[in-house]
Amino acid sequence: MRHGKKINHLGRTHSHREALLSNLASSLILHKRINTTVAKAKALRKYVEPLITKSKSDSTHSRRTVFSYLQNKEAVSELFREVAPKVNERPGGYTRILKTGFRPGDAAETCMMELVDFNELMPSSKEKGTAKKAKTTRRGRKPKAKADAAGSETTETTEE
Repeated sequence: MRHGKKINHLGRTHSHREALLSNLASSLILHKRINTTVAKAKALRKYVEPLITKSKSDSTHSRRTVFSYLQNKEAVSELFREVAPKVNERPGGYTRILKTGFRPGDAAETCMMELVDFNELMPSSKEKGTAKKAKTTRRGRKPKAKADAAGSETTETTEE
């Protein structure tokens, strides 16, 4: 039984799992998008999101803490230089997992994992509000301006 076992061991020893997650996190930070299995992506999300949160405060201590997890100078500098300023206002949820189907060899469910603020193809919530028109209903009712004019005419006729 799995009582109280929260992490997915991914069929690996502790040291192998830590090395795997470190390499996946470095690749995600450097390339902003990776393709992997869904199980690894979910484990990576728990691993990398606290590191991104820690990178918001640029201090020597936080850099050393993140380096102890990633073991990659380029990834650490990229995280603090480019990723952290872009996600500074975001309270969490820095990654997105998009399922892409099944792998041909072993039918493992694959996905694309990406950093949310680095996808230029998907509009952000700020851009959605400015580019989106006013909401229309599916019912065929009169536009607001015509409805007000028609409503004032009906009130005038009933008063007479």
